[in-house]
Amino acid sequence: MSRTHNFKPVEGVSRFSEFDIFLFKAGKHFKLYDKLGSHVMEHEGVVGTYFAVWAPNASAISIIGNFNGWNREAHALYPRWDESGIWEGWIPNIGRGEVYKYFIKSNNGQHLEKADPFALWCEVAPKTASIVWDTWYEWNDADWMEVRKDKNKLNAPISVYELHLGSWRRDPSDPERYLTFHEIADALVPYVQEMGFTHVEFMPVMEHPYPPSWGYQITGYFSVASRMGTPQELMYLVDKLHQAGIGVYLDWVPSHFPGDAHGLYRFDGSALYEHEDPRKGYHPDWKSYIFNYGRNEVRSFLISNALFWLDRYHTDGLRVDAVASMLYLDYSRKHGEWIPNEFGGRENLEAISLLREMNMAAYKEFPDIQTIAEESTSFPGVSRPVFVGGLGFGMKWMMGWMNDTLKYFEKDPSFRKWHQDQLTFSLVYSFSENFMLPFSHDEVVYGKGSMVNKMPGDEWQRCANLRLLYSYMFTHPGTKLIFMGCEFGQTSEWAFQKSLDWHLLDYAPHQGIKNCFKSLNELYKSEPALYEHSFSPEGFEWIDTQDRENSVVIYARKGLKPAENVVVVLNLTPIPRPDYRVGVLSEGTWEEIFNSDAPEFGGSGVGNYQEVATDNKQWHGKPQSVQLNLPPLGALVLKKAEK
Repeated sequence: MSRTHNFKPVEGVSRFSEFDIFLFKAGKHFKLYDKLGSHVMEHEGVVGTYFAVWAPNASAISIIGNFNGWNREAHALYPRWDESGIWEGWIPNIGRGEVYKYFIKSNNGQHLEKADPFALWCEVAPKTASIVWDTWYEWNDADWMEVRKDKNKLNAPISVYELHLGSWRRDPSDPERYLTFHEIADALVPYVQEMGFTHVEFMPVMEHPYPPSWGYQITGYFSVASRMGTPQELMYLVDKLHQAGIGVYLDWVPSHFPGDAHGLYRFDGSALYEHEDPRKGYHPDWKSYIFNYGRNEVRSFLISNALFWLDRYHTDGLRVDAVASMLYLDYSRKHGEWIPNEFGGRENLEAISLLREMNMAAYKEFPDIQTIAEESTSFPGVSRPVFVGGLGFGMKWMMGWMNDTLKYFEKDPSFRKWHQDQLTFSLVYSFSENFMLPFSHDEVVYGKGSMVNKMPGDEWQRCANLRLLYSYMFTHPGTKLIFMGCEFGQTSEWAFQKSLDWHLLDYAPHQGIKNCFKSLNELYKSEPALYEHSFSPEGFEWIDTQDRENSVVIYARKGLKPAENVVVVLNLTPIPRPDYRVGVLSEGTWEEIFNSDAPEFGGSGVGNYQEVATDNKQWHGKPQSVQLNLPPLGALVLKKAEK
């Protein structure tokens, strides 16, 4: 195959118009993935590849790869005339599958070999080169795309299964081998369907050379993790989930990036994507680098990246990682280690502006998606619209609820009566944001213990406590998220380098937890009172929080129709409580529609197996009440019986 050496810019091959350059320099170009990077193009009947890279501090750039023997002099790129800092060129007779890097000579004398920031695929680590690829795929999810606006709306049931795809399952014949995206699809889709989740959330699927980072140290923001397959194989996984009626959220990490030599760090010999000053550009927690959110070209890069995954991969939303670290200039920094904003405050005004613009762009282009913030502070308006001063996210993780709830449930039941406020406090602020209730990967690593082993007592009590905890979660206002393995009571902490302990499902207690979780998903989706007012106070009413001595808590969830309202009773001790009187919302006959102590869940079977008629006896401030058998460490959900 012939090669053209020392080639000149080819007339008519550039993918940039003057307007593209204007938008890029203004920080308003949100589809840079159509322009920068490598693109197979035909010119005058010859197929070749166009390359474009932003490197304003470069004095020379060339393309090196297998096709030219990694010769730094063979194929030079040329800077555009418009002072955009973009270098471009077209090489004939190379195409999909070619391995390449940019060789960059910087103005300060450095010689660098860099992967393409816009590469769509790359070599498997420890190799670090980019690969010319495309995102062509014949999608079969038209039915899902038509209805996802209803599946993703804020008054719909949203129950999310969070996964680290590299450790959900491994190849049983070779536990060291990652399953491919294609192989995972064949096992994951039926499992998620069986369990009744509405969505999955994938921990980062972007290229990250260091597996212990779990994907949060990204070097290829537009590339899928090559150790698990091609872009098309990830699309297949998304497609299969969509065909099964399951939404897909992706973790997105605009908060920091690693200092790998082939990555974004000092890309052209200067602090191009990051800040020069380490007080703004270095992240002390993760030993990584913080994007320069005030640089327009970096804003175009980040917002383009967010829209890329929504556009080319048909994903249904983004969970944005570590938002708190972006919002505050003094995050994890001591006095003197940070620079105040122009008004003397600690808020990172440039990051706030970027997040608002990202959310506006995402919802404008894809109005039926969701963006979800992992944000752990009391920053106001995270999930409020930009036009009222909010950040514009659709939802925010309810970290305070998660921490308080786990602290409460970790206590021995005999001491819970002195800590009941810890359980009920969340309703003081539950409707200040659109909250998602998360039990994520962060709660089952680094010595925190697995969910089931956080619970006190013997094995039966630990399992009962866990079923009770999940029942409380599913009946509390807010959408839901659970990390893989927690749904069947994984006993060991999560380990990214191996499969979940699926063999535990051979044992009745774990099968019972799984059955309970499956039933809770079905209850949540089938009872409108549990989701129609997830983010507004009219959907919730306390009935009783004062029985601290018995550690019993009672509340109602309300939907649009009074006939669909439910009453929830939590007995937070292992003592059964027969003939316990409960005030209910209206006169009539009530039935038990869920009991976490059911035998099929591994429970003791204490419950109310017949409909219960109200007494004309005032209780808990209600004119009507019923007498119930409260199961040990159990949750009951009651609903008015249909006439």
